[in-house]
Amino acid sequence: MKHRLLWKLLLINIVPVILVIILVIWLAIDHLAAGYFMELMDQYAISPTEIHSMFLSSIHHYLLWASLVALVVAALLSFLLTRRVLRPLSQMSIITEKIAAGDFTSRVDIQTSDEVGDLGKAFNRMADSLGRVEQLRKNMVADLAHELRTPLTNLCGYLEALNDQVLPPSQETLQILQQESQHLVHLVQDLQQLARADAAEVILNRSQVSPVEELGRMLTLYAQQFLDKEITVHTDFASSALLMADRDKLLQAMRNLFENCWQYTPVKGWVRLATVDNGTEMQVSFVNSGPGISPADLPFIFERFFRTDRSRSREAGGFGIGLSITKQLIEAQGGRVGARSDAEATIVWFTLPMA
Repeated sequence: MKHRLLWKLLLINIVPVILVIILVIWLAIDHLAAGYFMELMDQYAISPTEIHSMFLSSIHHYLLWASLVALVVAALLSFLLTRRVLRPLSQMSIITEKIAAGDFTSRVDIQTSDEVGDLGKAFNRMADSLGRVEQLRKNMVADLAHELRTPLTNLCGYLEALNDQVLPPSQETLQILQQESQHLVHLVQDLQQLARADAAEVILNRSQVSPVEELGRMLTLYAQQFLDKEITVHTDFASSALLMADRDKLLQAMRNLFENCWQYTPVKGWVRLATVDNGTEMQVSFVNSGPGISPADLPFIFERFFRTDRSRSREAGGFGIGLSITKQLIEAQGGRVGARSDAEATIVWFTLPMA
C-alpha cells in the first residue's frame, strides 16, 4: 500500500486515544449519574429507574456523536500533519529512483527542522556528492579518451607508415615512437598510483621520519628543473621535529606537491617550503607564486581527475590525480590536507602527527 506508513501512524495516534477517552467518559457518566440520581430521587421521593435510564440513553447518544465528530476532526488534522512530516520520505523514494536512473538534479524540499528535516538535508548532501562523483567520472572517461587517443593515433600512424615503407625506420622515428609509448606508460603508472593510494590505509609501515631532511633531498632532485625555469626556492623550516609516518607514502605525497610547484610556478617565479608544529602535529606547506586558483575551483582541487583548466594538455598540467593521491596518502596516516589561494600565490599544506 502506497501510504501504509501514513495509515499506521494515524491508527497508532488516533484510535487508541479516542477509544480510551470514550471509555473513561462512558464509565464516569454511568457511575456518577447513578449516584447523583439516587440521591435526588431519595430527596424528592421520585422513582429513579425510568429517569435514570432516559438520562443515560441521551448522554450515550450525544457522546457517540461527539466522539464520531472528534474522531473525524482528529483524523483529518493528523492526516494533514503526518503527511506533511512524511512528504520528504516520499520525495526521497522518488528521487532515489531518479538517481538510480542517472538523474542527479532532483533534491528534497525540506520544510521542517526536525529529525525528518535533518534526514532530508543529509540526503541532499549525499545527492550532491553523488552528482559530483558522477560528473568527475564523466570527466575521467573524457580525459582518458583524450589522453589515449593522441599517442595511440600517433603510434598507429607511424607503424602503418613503417609497415607500408612510406616512412624510413630512422632514429628520429624510433624516438617519437618511444616518447608516445612512454606517454602511455606514465598514464598507466598514474592510475596504478591512484589504486595504491586507495589501499594506503590498509598497509602502513610507520617509523620516525624527518620531513626537513626529506624536503632537502627532494630539493636536490628538483634543483635542475627549478633552475631551468629560473624559479627561486625559499625555505622556512621553523620546526625540525620528527614525524610518525610511512616514509615511502610521505615521499610520494611530497613528490606530487613538488611537481605541482614546478609545473604551476611561472618562469622567474618563487617557491617557499615551510614547516611548523604545535606540539602534537607538524604542518608542511608548499607555496608557489603565480595566478591563484579561483574560489569556485578551490574546494575541488583534491577531487580525482579534477583540473581547473579543462583545455590543458597532460604535459601542461598532468592528469588531475596528483593532489587526490596526496590527500589519500596523508589522511591514511591520520593527517589532514588543505589549500588556500589568492591572486599572487597558492598554498597547499598537510599535517601529520609528530613522533
